[in-house]
Amino acid sequence: MKKGDLILAALFLMIFLPFIFAESLFDQYRDLNKAYPYILSFVKFFILASLGEILGHRIKTGGYYLKGFGLIPRAIVWGFLGLSIKMAFVIFGQGAPHMLQTMGLNFPTDNPADILETNFLTEGSWLQFLSAFTVSTTLNVFFAPVFMTVHKITDTHILMNKGKLLMCFRPIQIRKIITEMNWSVQWNFVFKKTIPLFWIPAQTVNFLLPGEYRVLVAAIYSIILGIILAIAAQMGRVRPT
Repeated sequence: MKKGDLILAALFLMIFLPFIFAESLFDQYRDLNKAYPYILSFVKFFILASLGEILGHRIKTGGYYLKGFGLIPRAIVWGFLGLSIKMAFVIFGQGAPHMLQTMGLNFPTDNPADILETNFLTEGSWLQFLSAFTVSTTLNVFFAPVFMTVHKITDTHILMNKGKLLMCFRPIQIRKIITEMNWSVQWNFVFKKTIPLFWIPAQTVNFLLPGEYRVLVAAIYSIILGIILAIAAQMGRVRPT
């Protein structure tokens, strides 16, 4: 284990342990999350997804040499991606249960989405599970492919600008990036495998959790997926584009 591994592990512990052992701090987090959900979404992805990027880079390269990696630009992009995820959670979290209601399913409250706020471990039902699964499926079928493609485009833009913060002020060469993108990998691995095998089950579980945890858990999922993609790349299952 390298010194960088210990530092990264320490960062993860410093982020999560205080919330586990300090109830008052966790209560403050929940209050802030309710008051400023979009700002907190930006912050959570800015920090956690960026750490996931570093971990994935460590797995792929065997080290922490980050010159040209563009950690700050990646963190900024992840912050805005976190905002879009929060928006998608609101749209699909409310819309998918309403869709089920229009299909003839009877919900116990006037707002079908309220069922997702029930404690699944103590009062869960098949209808709650079906609602969570429907939210996750529609979210990942209609939103995730666009999200993943945008993420790939921004990653490529950062690399094309050698990780410099100046990339934030340069136009993205979308036509060039999309034309040269490895669509075989994007379709056959990123879309066809990670969405049904990882994201739909993972987000189904996420939507069975209380609402204040979902964006945080989604940010943690981004770390896990970064590890999966890094391992896959190292094994040769994903060709670099």
